[in-house]
Amino acid sequence: MTVLGSVFYAPVPRVRTQTKHIKSLTYAPSDHCLQAFYSVMRAGHVQAGPDHHFERDNHPGHEIILCLAGAGHARINGRNYDVKPGAAIWVNGHHPHAYWADATDPWEVYWLLFEGPRLEDVWKMFMEGGGPVVHGCDATQKKLIFEHIFALLEDPQPSLALHVHAEMARLIALLFFPLKSAEPNEDPKHIPETLRRAVERMRIYHHLPLRISELSALVGMSPSHFIRTFKKVMGKSPIDWVRHERINHAQRRLAETDDSMKQIARQVGYNDQFYFSRDFKALVGVTPTDYRNREKLKR
Repeated sequence: MTVLGSVFYAPVPRVRTQTKHIKSLTYAPSDHCLQAFYSVMRAGHVQAGPDHHFERDNHPGHEIILCLAGAGHARINGRNYDVKPGAAIWVNGHHPHAYWADATDPWEVYWLLFEGPRLEDVWKMFMEGGGPVVHGCDATQKKLIFEHIFALLEDPQPSLALHVHAEMARLIALLFFPLKSAEPNEDPKHIPETLRRAVERMRIYHHLPLRISELSALVGMSPSHFIRTFKKVMGKSPIDWVRHERINHAQRRLAETDDSMKQIARQVGYNDQFYFSRDFKALVGVTPTDYRNREKLKR
């Protein structure tokens, strides 16, 4: 601290004016690896300047960013988040997103870009549990996983795909631990016996018309009591739960078969293709056609 007369002047922290890429790694996994494993395509270590800013409507892959120092911000699903040291953020590039360094205290980050099977479903569970920014898990352990992945990419070995997959699975699991729910409510362990028969009927016969009166009679409840109990336990009304179940099955059919949209709509319980497309876009964020095209690019 400098003293001039009777006035004390504290030194002003120096802000980086330019972004510095300390480490930048790339890897090109095979199509087979992308279908079977969590695969990292790019990774790096960045000391950001105030100009560090990304905003996209769509970008291939998912990113996990670990804030080592400083601060940053993100906008996911239209909501803004602050990212502080030790926190990690999962950015799904297939949806509109933005992230940037704090102008007065730009962050230093580890980051990686990855893809893999069923990641859209995993990300949805992550968001429902309280993501995309996680502050509560072990920052040291996350840092070590990133550094292990860096070392694997710097010195590729024949078993690289398996080792990277294992490290990514560890990282994703670590991010899930602090969330409100690491498992979906519909896990059978969490379904009380009073609702189990109705949920089983809804899951098995999701493609058929399901009436509240029949489901409530199956478990010995009045329709109104059944609706209240179901929503409290499952987090959704029976109607919304069935809609999600149907669309989940439709996603698998779109990704794994060449059946027409009309066929898939009927297979999952929609007699009208228009209502199927409307519900699909409302729950998934893209049309069935766009979803199928996107999944084909991953094959």
